[in-house]
Amino acid sequence: MAFILYPETSGCKHQLSSATIAWMASKASKKLSVTLKRLRQERGWTQQEAASQCRIKYKYYQEHESSKPRDVRLSTLEKLATGFDIPLADLFDER
Repeated sequence: MAFILYPETSGCKHQLSSATIAWMASKASKKLSVTLKRLRQERGWTQQEAASQCRIKYKYYQEHESSKPRDVRLSTLEKLATGFDIPLADLFDER
């Protein structure tokens, strides 16, 4: 996942280092992977069924669940959230 973040501090914008962004993206990818697997298993779905329910390609779903590094679009996150019938933010909730 690629993010550019500019946290607000005293009215100034500070760009995060590429290492920090890579670390944050890695953590987000892992959280997404854990959550997708948990949600799928709770529903008794195969990965193929989850991909179909989320209206994305099976291979693409499989890559996200296995946490292989890959950029993810907001539109894909929206499809995943819709397919699992959860708020988008809950995709990153490992519970």
